Amino acid sequence: MNQHSTADPSAPVRPDLPRLGVFGLMLGIFLATLDGQIVSTALPTIVGDLGGLDQFSWAVTAYLLTMAAATPIWGKLGDLYGGKGAYLSSVAVFLAGSVLCGLAQDMGQLIAFRALQGLGAGGLMVGALSVIGVLVPPQERGRIQSMVGVMLPVAFVGGPLLGGFITDYADWRWAFYVNVPVGAVALLAVGKGVQLRTERRKGQVDYLGAALLTIGILALTLLATWAGTEYAWASPQIIGLGVLTAVALAWFARVEQRAAEPITPPRLFRSRDFTLAQVLSFLVGAVLIAVVNYLPQYMQFVHGTSSTASGMLILPLMLGMLAAQLTTGRIMDRGDRNNRFLPAVGSAVMVTGALLLLLLDADTGLLLSSALTLVVGVGTGVLMQATLLTTMNSADPRDMGAATGTVTLVRTIGGSLGVAVLGAVHAGRMGDVLGDRLGDGADRLTAGGELTPALLKDMPAAVRDAFQEAVSTGLHGVVAGAAALSVIAFAVSWFAGARQAGPAAGGAGAEGDAEADADADADGQGGGEGKGRGESPAAAGAGGPVSTRPGH
Repeated sequence: MNQHSTADPSAPVRPDLPRLGVFGLMLGIFLATLDGQIVSTALPTIVGDLGGLDQFSWAVTAYLLTMAAATPIWGKLGDLYGGKGAYLSSVAVFLAGSVLCGLAQDMGQLIAFRALQGLGAGGLMVGALSVIGVLVPPQERGRIQSMVGVMLPVAFVGGPLLGGFITDYADWRWAFYVNVPVGAVALLAVGKGVQLRTERRKGQVDYLGAALLTIGILALTLLATWAGTEYAWASPQIIGLGVLTAVALAWFARVEQRAAEPITPPRLFRSRDFTLAQVLSFLVGAVLIAVVNYLPQYMQFVHGTSSTASGMLILPLMLGMLAAQLTTGRIMDRGDRNNRFLPAVGSAVMVTGALLLLLLDADTGLLLSSALTLVVGVGTGVLMQATLLTTMNSADPRDMGAATGTVTLVRTIGGSLGVAVLGAVHAGRMGDVLGDRLGDGADRLTAGGELTPALLKDMPAAVRDAFQEAVSTGLHGVVAGAAALSVIAFAVSWFAGARQAGPAAGGAGAEGDAEADADADADGQGGGEGKGRGESPAAAGAGGPVSTRPGH
């Protein structure tokens, strides 16, 4: 049973976070978002300069893999030892990885340092969300997005522009160094602005579960990347990876059922809404990460735009996603019963947006190419926000770190597998076109992986045309896969409902989690008047003087 401290009515506690603390927590989300936008724009030049065009997807996958593996660990560390300390530690690790990425001398080093950076990034989003999730009542969580909205436009709009500007007018290494001043401000703001009394809960991190989850994720990603490309489907390597994936994940599930402090508490999945929200998070992560990482390559190689211009040309996607997230948060604040249709609406728009991107080819006008990205951005924004708020409102406060860690984890796994699988499709389709158009010249063109957009401009017209067609065809493979995943999300969404915030929202306990209800009653979080109104432990307990809660 959890050992929550009782609230002290005389304690001078504010129901909201201090502004400086909110600013520092939002910077964590800002850092994670900014890094992705900057690096996705600069990556074609980075990979070409270091000589590893064939390893393009791994520069993204390594980051996402370690981020996925680390996310639930950071969430559990926050639940056990304090969310503030876990958050600050993750920022420090992220900054160390950023500096080392800027110092990388070859693709092997870059991939390794991106993996380290991902370890820290795993705690940025979950750290901020878990603290906010405990301190802010459910009915106010959608409104918190207006605070996020102060910073995310800067990341969504400024990130691609900054990444392109750095690549065009400075050294690409500053795409990583730029994280340092932002992270330093986050450390200072949270250290000074978030003052919480922390009482450590008894228990320890489930390191065996974390190790098994990491092995399972890594094996699954390698399987998705290598099957049918590096190795035949029936090869010993692919069969071995399949067996390793199945054994690791099955063992992980068994360990989590018996662990005293599981990385991902099985009780969370007793809520159908929570479970389906994770499925949708996985699918939207796969679509978003794959599209965002391959669109700049199309803009730069096919349209010959600079890195800065390619960043500007995907702004409709970013702004559409941001506007949809803020709007969805406001809608869910109202507690409308029609909220349950939001996941279906978001996934339907996502399907439409992915299909529209099939219109992109070597002859598509630049402005039209940019405008076509808007729709998929709106769809992913609606679905991401609906699944996040449903996850937070389905969890008991004691599991807020694990819940937000889980939703971030599955979205990251989705992104990692999406980049791996659709990246392999992209590379295969590109290779087929280049082989047909250039014959043996295709191998010489891509040998060493050092082809950059700038070098392509100086090549003969026939070679440029062939490569532009190859990139367009590769992108078609990516967006066709994204469309298929969006259709699956649309089908799943009809079984889910966007859980509204506020007293009408049932939490994990409302779905029949007797153990959670018993613990909550014993701790004074779920009983009394709130439970009588049908509130979940999350809804009843989050509105009080929560700064005295342990572990946060």
